Amino acid sequence: MEAAPLGPTDQQINVKEQVEKMTKDRSAHQTNDVAKLEVDGKTLELPIYKGVVGPRAIDVSKLYGQTGLFTFDPGFTSTASCDSDITYIDGDKGELLYRGYPIEQLADKGDFLETAYLLLNGDLPSKAEFAEFSKAITNHTMVHEQMQYFMRGFRRDAHPMAIMVGMVGALSAFYHDSTDINDPKQRMIASRRMIAKIPTIAAMAYKYSVGQPMVYPRNDLGYAENFLHMCFAVPAEEYKVNPVIARAMDKIFILHADHEQNASTSTVRLAGSSGANPFACMAAGIACLWGPAHGGANEAALNMLQEIGTVDRIPEFVAKAKDKDDPFRLMGFGHRVYKNYDPRATVMQQACHEVLKELGIKDDPLLDVAMELEKIALNDPYFIEKKLYPNIDFYSGITLKALGFPTTMFTVLFALARTVGWVAQWNEMIQDPEQRIGRPRQLYNGAASRDYTDIAKR
Repeated sequence: MEAAPLGPTDQQINVKEQVEKMTKDRSAHQTNDVAKLEVDGKTLELPIYKGVVGPRAIDVSKLYGQTGLFTFDPGFTSTASCDSDITYIDGDKGELLYRGYPIEQLADKGDFLETAYLLLNGDLPSKAEFAEFSKAITNHTMVHEQMQYFMRGFRRDAHPMAIMVGMVGALSAFYHDSTDINDPKQRMIASRRMIAKIPTIAAMAYKYSVGQPMVYPRNDLGYAENFLHMCFAVPAEEYKVNPVIARAMDKIFILHADHEQNASTSTVRLAGSSGANPFACMAAGIACLWGPAHGGANEAALNMLQEIGTVDRIPEFVAKAKDKDDPFRLMGFGHRVYKNYDPRATVMQQACHEVLKELGIKDDPLLDVAMELEKIALNDPYFIEKKLYPNIDFYSGITLKALGFPTTMFTVLFALARTVGWVAQWNEMIQDPEQRIGRPRQLYNGAASRDYTDIAKR
C-alpha cells in the first residue's frame, strides 16, 4: 500500500525549513512609520509592517498587555491573522498570485501537480523534482482497504460532504506514521498523502452516493484523468477519459487550489495551532467549506439557474436583482474580495465553453439560461457599473453539471482542489516560530456577575 518512497529527503526538508524560518523574521518587514493611539491620556506607538505587496499592517499584538484593551473586528475583515508567503490577492486589480505567479499563467501553461509542488515548496519544480513528486503522488493514491468498511457505515443517502469529513478525519486512524507534527519528514509525508488520497476518497464518496462499486485508482493516468476515471468508470465496460474534459478538470483544480486566508483556510490554521494532527485539520477545513456562504456558492449559483428555469423568465429575475427592496440576489455574480473581474472566472469561462462545445450539449434549459444570463451580465450597464461580473462559481457550476456531477458533489470537488492550499498553509503555520494557539477575544455583553438562587425559590 505504501511501498514507494513518499517524502523528500531529509536534506531537502532541512533546507526548506531554514528558508521558511528566514522569511518569518517580521522585523525585516517593519517600516520606520508607527501608528499612534491615545488611550487614557497615554500615547502608544504601534509598529507598522509592510509586505512585499498589498496594504500595510498595524501590529496590535501587544495592545492588551500595554492597555488592557482589545480590538473589535467581527469576521476579522481588517485583521491579519498571520504573515504568509503563499498566496496574494489584489481585489481592486482582479489579481491572484500563487507564490508570485499569476493564476492565469499557471492554469494556461502548467498542470495541477506542478501547481501543488509550487504551493508546497515555494518554487516551480525542476524536471527531476517534478518527476519525483508526481511519481510519489501517483503511486500513493490508493487508500487503506479497510476504509471501504468504514465508509459502509454511512447511510446510503448520506451527503458526500458528510462522508468526506468523516473519511478524511479517519485517515489519522490508518496512517499513524505521519501524525507527529514536530517531525518535518512526517509533516511532508502527511501532506503528500493528503494530496494523493483525497481524489480517491472524493470518488469513493461519489460512487457510494449513487450506489455504484468503487473504482480503484490507476498509476498510468494523470491526476485529473485518474479522478474522472474513478468517478465515471464502471466494471462492466471500458471508460476512456476525454482529454478536453480532463484538462478542464485540471484547470478547475488549479483555480481552486488556494485563496489566501479564507474561512476554511483560517479554520485549518486555527485547528493546527492547537497541535492537532494534519488529517484532523484537513477534516476541519472540509467541514467549514461545506457552508453555503463558502464552498457551496457554485451549488447556489446552479440552484438559482434552476429557479429561473427558462430563458423567457430571465428579465423578471434581472429586474428583481436590480430592485433594492427585493431580497433576491443573483448568485455567481460579483465577489466579496474582487472588486474587478475575478481572474479565475476568465480562465473558467474559457474552460466552460470548451467543455460545452466538446460535449455538444444541446436542449439543456439550464445551460441556455446560464449562457443568456452571462450575455446580459457582460453587456448590461447596471451589471457593468456595479461590477457584477460572472465569477468562478457561476462558470464552475455550469461546467461541473455538464460533466455529469450532481450538485451535492460540487463542494466535494472544491475540497479536493483546496486540500493542496490547506496543507501548504498548515505547513507554513507549523514552521512559523511566532505561531501560537489561536485565541480570538470577545466583547462580552451578557449578564454581569450574579448569585445562584436555589431552584425552590426561583
